[in-house]
Amino acid sequence: MQPLTFTMTALRTSLLAALQSFLRGKSFLQALLAFWISPKTLKERHANGHRIYTTRTIEDFLREAEERLLGPIEGDGLRRFSSDLKAQFRERLQTHAECMLPSFNHLLPTGKEKGQFLALDVGGSTLRVALVELRGREASGRESEIVRISNFKITPEVKRLEGMAFFDWMASRIHEVISKDVSHGQDPIPMGLAWSFPVEQVSLGGGLLLGMGKGFLATNGLMGQDLGEIIKFACRKQGLNVQLEAIVNDSSATLLSQAYIHAETRFGLILGTGTNIAVHLPVSALSRSKYGKRPEGWFDSAKYVIVNTELGMFGKDILPVTRWDELLNASHPRPDFQPLEHMLSGFYLGEICRLAIVEAVETTGLLGGKLPPSLSSPYSLDTEVLSRIEADTSSTLEKATAALTTAHPDFASPPSHADMLAIRTLASFISRRSAALLAASVFSLWELRFETGDETSTSTACTPVTTSSSPAATKVAFNGSVIEHYPGYLGRCQRYIDGLVGDSARGSVDLVPALESSLLGAAVALGCAVAEGA
Repeated sequence: MQPLTFTMTALRTSLLAALQSFLRGKSFLQALLAFWISPKTLKERHANGHRIYTTRTIEDFLREAEERLLGPIEGDGLRRFSSDLKAQFRERLQTHAECMLPSFNHLLPTGKEKGQFLALDVGGSTLRVALVELRGREASGRESEIVRISNFKITPEVKRLEGMAFFDWMASRIHEVISKDVSHGQDPIPMGLAWSFPVEQVSLGGGLLLGMGKGFLATNGLMGQDLGEIIKFACRKQGLNVQLEAIVNDSSATLLSQAYIHAETRFGLILGTGTNIAVHLPVSALSRSKYGKRPEGWFDSAKYVIVNTELGMFGKDILPVTRWDELLNASHPRPDFQPLEHMLSGFYLGEICRLAIVEAVETTGLLGGKLPPSLSSPYSLDTEVLSRIEADTSSTLEKATAALTTAHPDFASPPSHADMLAIRTLASFISRRSAALLAASVFSLWELRFETGDETSTSTACTPVTTSSSPAATKVAFNGSVIEHYPGYLGRCQRYIDGLVGDSARGSVDLVPALESSLLGAAVALGCAVAEGA
């Protein structure tokens, strides 16, 4: 029998742990029962001169983490998830107002569009104004180029500009860049715009302003008005005669920018802080109600359309959810709104790892049983720090340790080599799961594209899509910090895709980079619009 003093100490420890679990949203009763049912699981350890009690070893914890995070995607698990996800895609092609949104872009470039085009990219922190030259696919390696670009910081002061004041600021910046290229009385200057905010698109170059969020006040007094007309009015006050001919979102721009170079491109993939995919689908794949009010002439010419999937919104009830995912979702301001994004994107990968680390500190004695105060706050572990930890494949893990302790300098004592090895292992499980689920998403959309249309049809580009042969290698253009820079991520994702595609007669699916895709995509969309109207 254990001494009474030890039993009381252990009881106090367990009660405190149970209370902490309760405060984090877990069941107090479950936590308390865990002690009474199996008190022998408590193990005494010593760290930094302090006696701590753990319920399991870090090796046991990591084995379970691997089982929970990667077990469901092994064997046929990833293919089953892909099939379930495809069913959700099919359903929401017919219903749901917030995802599977058809754009007005039904043309893919021929690769013959040439000329210089004015392109704008308006994001959450930067306005970019560029002159883009398209030279055609025959200019191999030099198909498109940003000839001139100016970046303007969107400061908090600029964000607070209300209504037309913000667009007047935009017009002034546009004038700075192109005034010397403009002659008095010339024809309207066509412009393409990559707009990173919600807009109700009513034509290729027209969209009704919706709330921008992120601290912007530009829509005050202008909500529901046409973005193209607002920009034209603001530019006229600067002596510029412009015409907004094309509006694209980031995923559509990514698709278009590479479709100009690779004729087989049918997808635009974003994976950075957030995630999304645009896909070129048959118009008939979506219910007519999804298109809203469009002129009948649009349907006469459009056979395929670029669809903004809003990928992050999918996955509810079919994702392999762990208790750390459940904790993240429960504390999220909009739980269940973007289930798949929680498991894929850079905004969340670090938080999933942090939640697992918190549990490991409490139950295994990781980090000496003491969590640094700076890691106690939600979202305090940045995914960039995880990427630096995973990038260190040395035996010493010195760079990994430096990355973690630089970001979190309040450790009671430096993490041990065993601590860093455990954290690196956790990070690898989480990033591998993300790469696998992203691959399954691409694969299911690839299958969906064939299944919802004629498998022998692709676009003839910059003319309504008709028929030609099925591409041997479908290109998925990608952009974003995670897929571009997270160590090993791109290769893992491609290998998972290859495993799912196998020896399909439909060909392969290849991930290709799309650098500067917002500006180049806006220019390509503009080039297509000009060619169609010529």
